[in-house]
Amino acid sequence: MSINTIARFAGALLTIGVIIALFFLDKTTLPPNIWWITGIAIGAALLAFIITPYITVVPYRWMREAAASDLLAAVIGLIVGLIISFLIAIPLANLPGIWGHILPFVGTVVCGGLGVALAVQRKNDLSHLFQAGFASRRTREREREEERQKELDKDKEHSSHLQPVTQILLDTSAIIDGRIADISQTGFVSGALLVPRFVLNELQHIADSADTMRRNRGRRGLEMLNRLQKDTTVPIEITDADVEDVAEVDGKLVKMARTLHCPIITNDFNLNRVAELQGVKVLNINELANAVKPVMLPGEDIFIKIMQDGKELGQGVGYLDDGTMIVVEGGRQFMGATIEVTVTRVLQTVAGRMIFAHPKQGYNGNISSFLPPSKPR
Repeated sequence: MSINTIARFAGALLTIGVIIALFFLDKTTLPPNIWWITGIAIGAALLAFIITPYITVVPYRWMREAAASDLLAAVIGLIVGLIISFLIAIPLANLPGIWGHILPFVGTVVCGGLGVALAVQRKNDLSHLFQAGFASRRTREREREEERQKELDKDKEHSSHLQPVTQILLDTSAIIDGRIADISQTGFVSGALLVPRFVLNELQHIADSADTMRRNRGRRGLEMLNRLQKDTTVPIEITDADVEDVAEVDGKLVKMARTLHCPIITNDFNLNRVAELQGVKVLNINELANAVKPVMLPGEDIFIKIMQDGKELGQGVGYLDDGTMIVVEGGRQFMGATIEVTVTRVLQTVAGRMIFAHPKQGYNGNISSFLPPSKPR
């Protein structure tokens, strides 16, 4: 026996039971002849036998196979049909007798079914109706989104040259030097400092060296690395990435920088030149230190202590607080004394800035005349 046949018999029996229950529960509606009740029950049963599969099995199968758009249209049609049936049920409920109970239910079923059927058949028209209602709103939102995107693109174009570097490779010499830790705390370094594992291994090898000087340098590098890791201003990362076909650390750094498209921080002169020849950007700490040294102009007067002899006869050499060498012509005779000198020229070399000067004019042979004035007690 098919599912449709089972549904037909179930619907017919249920309808007979409902009609008999309604007639016997409401004694005032009983007709003068019992055959009327029997006839109405049989007629309703035949009607239920015919239409039950169409209101139970067929809708169930349709819901299982229908597309999401059809289901959405059916729900909308059902809601509209139920609203209409509610409006119709108000006058129908006032009918006398059993009709006031049956007709509102029939109206609900009919309006709900018609609403579902019409909505599914006219779902394209409904979609166009909703699209027309929201088209202007979507258009305005799209225009606002395009304007925001244009503003963002303009901001990116203006600030593209100011975008921070995502990663910066650290060389062994820069870690041992230690100044990178102070530089990172100032906020001038943007992005993450990247330390390859082979650089860390080289630091450990230097720290385990039998030579006292190399061992101290390696330990200093490990201390600086530990300080950088504890500093939260600039993040530092240890990467296990390696370059298999290159043996030297400098070559590995250059090739990794080319692969990652990132610069290298170092103070190694040879690595600086090799990296620049291969198109890798280098951030040299020594060049940064020279750039931030105070500028000395010819004719300026400064006080300097003569520390040692110069290369030429009669020259004396002194140093500024930042380590800049000052060569004083005729300054040998002031060895160990702090005198006032006049800058004659400034020479920028690969090793740094060198300043040439001579004792200030007016020297009368008395060294005390060149000493800086003492503070009153």
